[in-house]
Amino acid sequence: MKSTSQNKNTRIGRAVHRNVTRLRSKRFWVLGLGHLATFALVYWLAFALRFDFHIPPESMKVFWLSLPWILATKFVVFWALGHYDGWWAYVTFSDLVALLRATAFSLFFIVAIDHFVVDYQIPRTVVALDWVLGIVFLGAMRASWRQFREQFRPGFNPKDFRWALLVGTDYASGMLAHQIQSNHELPYRIKGFLSTSDECKETRLGQIPVLGSMEELCEIAAATKATDVLMTAGTLPGARLRQLMEACEASGLKLKIIPPMEDRLNGDHRIPMRDIEINDLLRRDPVVLDTEIIGELLEGRTVMVTGAGGSIGSEICRQVLKFNPKTIVLIGHDENPIFMIERELRALGTSTRLHSAIADVTNKNRMWQIFDQYRPEVIFHAAAHKHVPLMETNVGQAVRTNVCGTKTLADLADEFDVKSFVFISTDKAVHPSSVMGVSKQIAERYIHTMSQESATQFTVVRFGNVLGSSGSVVPVFQEQIRDGGPITVTDPRMTRFFMTIPEASQLVLQAAAMGNGGEIFVLEMGEPVKITDLAHDLIRLSGLPADAIEIMFTGIRRGEKLFEELYFDDEQTLSTSHPKVRAAYHRYYSLSEVRRAISELEQLVYEPEEVIRRKLHEIVPEYVLPSTDIGQAEDEVPVEVSSAKA
Repeated sequence: MKSTSQNKNTRIGRAVHRNVTRLRSKRFWVLGLGHLATFALVYWLAFALRFDFHIPPESMKVFWLSLPWILATKFVVFWALGHYDGWWAYVTFSDLVALLRATAFSLFFIVAIDHFVVDYQIPRTVVALDWVLGIVFLGAMRASWRQFREQFRPGFNPKDFRWALLVGTDYASGMLAHQIQSNHELPYRIKGFLSTSDECKETRLGQIPVLGSMEELCEIAAATKATDVLMTAGTLPGARLRQLMEACEASGLKLKIIPPMEDRLNGDHRIPMRDIEINDLLRRDPVVLDTEIIGELLEGRTVMVTGAGGSIGSEICRQVLKFNPKTIVLIGHDENPIFMIERELRALGTSTRLHSAIADVTNKNRMWQIFDQYRPEVIFHAAAHKHVPLMETNVGQAVRTNVCGTKTLADLADEFDVKSFVFISTDKAVHPSSVMGVSKQIAERYIHTMSQESATQFTVVRFGNVLGSSGSVVPVFQEQIRDGGPITVTDPRMTRFFMTIPEASQLVLQAAAMGNGGEIFVLEMGEPVKITDLAHDLIRLSGLPADAIEIMFTGIRRGEKLFEELYFDDEQTLSTSHPKVRAAYHRYYSLSEVRRAISELEQLVYEPEEVIRRKLHEIVPEYVLPSTDIGQAEDEVPVEVSSAKA
């Protein structure tokens, strides 16, 4: 059976080889004969122009004597330089350079043969004209087919293409437009560009016109009969993209997103396009990292990431890997996510050593063993329980992991002389109303007080909700939409800060590199987003009518707040060297009092939740103990039902 399969594969391989050889042979002779005919025509035209189309008999004799070796010389030179290997459908500027090189070599050999070999002389003007006309004719012939494909063919088959407008007038947009024009497999042809600013001075980009600004989209689309708008991801911030999406909806246009150039370099000529996503609408200006100082922190060092299988932890691993650390130690409690992120990182072919360790950060003996084995120099502590409502019914576990686990790691970092320790915190630690938030607040205090007496640079990074992370609102809403609704929102007034997973992870690295110890870095989160607006956007992006999915308001659950905050009222905030990172200097606490409070709290993690809550309130007075009648369970009767038009 195996032999039969091998024979079949061999026959298929031989057939493919024969077809490829036949195709190459056909291409060679078609292009070769075409070039020979052009060489002959150009050479005769050079003589005709030299003698005003009245070639004397003596010169005509020179023409016929020299024609064979002129053609042979050019044919061999062009063959040697690979001009018969490809069709002319994808001519680029490099092909023009190659043509100039081939004609220059041909000119050199023709002059040499004419001067040293033959006993007659071709008029010098004829040689010069032959060279110039060769460039013109061959260049025009090579460009004509591409010109036909890009400019004229869509007119012959209007039903095969959709006319599109491309947002952006930069160099990359111009290159993308011509790449689209030359790719007959794509269903789009570009009518023109839309400028993203009123200050654009360009009128054309490579013969494709700049038709106006985004604000004139409706008028431009009507005048050009465009049906689609294309945009490279990241061209517009979220607010302007939302305006563009609304304008497209009003004009009946389809909006498509194209990945940026660095994401399109996948080894083929395709241009992947997708529909607009919620990440695009919430996008802000791209993060520009100070790679030099991040490299100084990470390059050649051993980096430990706790919670490495989670949304933030895994993305931190991806970002850290870009700075060539010596080793990354991936710590996680759940084996499957750790296995997946390690496999993903190994698939990148990195020289960085990768080590996975399954461990509970609250287990001091296990964590000491890992520290002793790998000797980390930089630690990103992302392991935590973060689900607010779930932690309200698992108070002891939230305290054990978020407080005691953080203390265990911080103490070991000090013991093993770790250079930098970065604790990932949350906006819910500010004026906390939940167990999750107050546990993070106490952990912040311990990290801050450790920085007062340790040689390790202890730093806190605080930010809001991360878009698309596991357990976050967006995946929940998307699942509810797939199920036909309703979308459950706790309160129509509720707002949250959002940032994308890569943005948050990149800024964590930036803050870590800037820290000297003792800072609480707060990431710039932009404007808060209403959860109902987020729900409306997701319904629209699902391609459903506005009233297809109803929105159900269920009431605020225990531990939730209507509005999140990034700073305490008495925290002094200062700008930093990075525009998207600010520093908040915490109120003063002594290490001994925080240690004593955590020690007392640690003794209570298996006590009834009311006992733990009272202790949390004692440590953090801003944390208000919940009343027994606050909030509703998720499965209780909703307080209000709204259509998606609300």
